[in-house]
Amino acid sequence: MHFYQFHIGDYKSHTHHLSPMEDLAFRRLLDHYYLHEVPIKQRDIARQIGMREFEQEVLTVLDEFFVSTEAGYINPRADKEIAKFRNHQAESSYGSFIRDHKELKPYVDKDVYISNYLDGKVREYVDTLTSRHLPLMGTSTTHDATNNQEPITNNHISICPPSGEPEVGNGLPKVCHQEVIDLYHKHLPTLRRVEVWNDTRKAYLRQRWREVAQELSAGKQIGSEAVLVWFADFFDHIGKSKFLTGRVSDKSGRAFTADLEWILRASNFAKIVEGKYHGA
Repeated sequence: MHFYQFHIGDYKSHTHHLSPMEDLAFRRLLDHYYLHEVPIKQRDIARQIGMREFEQEVLTVLDEFFVSTEAGYINPRADKEIAKFRNHQAESSYGSFIRDHKELKPYVDKDVYISNYLDGKVREYVDTLTSRHLPLMGTSTTHDATNNQEPITNNHISICPPSGEPEVGNGLPKVCHQEVIDLYHKHLPTLRRVEVWNDTRKAYLRQRWREVAQELSAGKQIGSEAVLVWFADFFDHIGKSKFLTGRVSDKSGRAFTADLEWILRASNFAKIVEGKYHGA
């Protein structure tokens, strides 16, 4: 949690008796608690908040304003604010999901969605909904699904059929635009769906496709299925990032959620591959 309300009058009425260093310790302990959302361990906490030389003041504040439990020191009031904030996040996530996945609206139980969100299991819940009610069929670039096509899974990636898409050069396979979009929808169902696939977005994917294909080929011939398998794993990698999937908020309290165009931009793509958005 990167933002919390601070009631000056309320704080002053409860802390007017503290020394300047105790007051500083309390403010830093609160910031630490809200930021990490876990009980505070007494061991090394003074060092962690930059008050190694004032350990006694830190411990005095912990004993007065926090409650000691087996898991560590907790602050009941802060816990209420954190719970309220996370419920707001869950409500917002549910609203966004319904707006972007109207086809699943009849099947989503709001309370179950929110419960899974708070438990960090919303992706599993959405995957279950999708598999039950929206069986994904292998598609072509013209969206012509047929009855004999098989579902796309990590073990079976559809090979994009011949189309007007030009070769990317150097014997690399053609870009499978629709298949990449389908994989994005399948592996990242909580992110914004692709409704428009314009020339700018096509160019982004063409560039990233070429980079991936060149890396995978290493001088040997490869097919489009190898690149599609890579993108399937890549989208799974994105799903593990709390930041990219809107499960954490910035200092203003807003949650950022990536979309496919943002993901495919060169600088963002490189940072995702390097894991720069996958911190705790």
